[in-house]
Amino acid sequence: MENEKYLALKKGEQAAYISILAYIFLSILKLAVGYASDSEALKADGLNNSTDVIASIVVLIGLKLSQKPADKDHPYGHWKAETVASMVSSFIMMAVGIEVLYDAVTTIINGKSESPDPLSAVTGIFCGAVMYAVYHHNHKLAAKINSQAVMAAAKDNLSDAWVSLGTAAGIIGAQFNLPWLDPITAVIVGLLICNTAWDIFRNASHSLTDGFDVKEMYSFKNTIEGITGVKGIKDIKARNYGNSAVVDVVILVNSNLNIREAHDVATKVENALIKEHDVFDVNVHVEPN
Repeated sequence: MENEKYLALKKGEQAAYISILAYIFLSILKLAVGYASDSEALKADGLNNSTDVIASIVVLIGLKLSQKPADKDHPYGHWKAETVASMVSSFIMMAVGIEVLYDAVTTIINGKSESPDPLSAVTGIFCGAVMYAVYHHNHKLAAKINSQAVMAAAKDNLSDAWVSLGTAAGIIGAQFNLPWLDPITAVIVGLLICNTAWDIFRNASHSLTDGFDVKEMYSFKNTIEGITGVKGIKDIKARNYGNSAVVDVVILVNSNLNIREAHDVATKVENALIKEHDVFDVNVHVEPN
């Protein structure tokens, strides 16, 4: 089981590498065309992608650190490095979103009299299509390996795809003697970036503070209560270590059972959670009833 988790993290690196290469290419393209065509929205989108490169590198580092085995001062392993990486990337994204908003609002206040070159709209549509393809690949991989960091990267990919298409729509609208649509679109870009950053931060902080999905906890309970020999559940807790779930449960068994029989019931509980719910580790405490 542990080896499978490490292999999953290794596969997760693939998503980070793809994102880094895509963002480097698209940020260069958007910034070059944005400055050449004088499009505030495309420049904002290009700046977003340039910092996405840094965020993706942070995710990659987190995935690599998560693969380190347990040591003296990390007896539970380094699984949470993946979640920390997600949180750091959210900080970077939020900083970029705020900067984009500031630049866009400044442009609106100062006024803009010229519409950007139509080439910038074509660039936005092309980049949106590329990022959606990257999102599709990374989202599929994140679901397969149950990686929070890769899922955060995928959400960022999808956000960037919509931002690029929205940028193109704003630029196209600006061609109809409405040059102010371009910086307005840049404001929307900034808000989308901040919203994605907040979503990633919220999920990462929930995991780091040992928050756990209530619905999944109920699913654990239903499985345990259906096991022969379990009379009830006195207490159950669960937490995440990166893409791994750890469960602590206190079960009630017949007081007439001997130690070996009670131990066998506990083993059934462990095996059921690992097999049916892909739980990484289960700690079962038995109490007579």
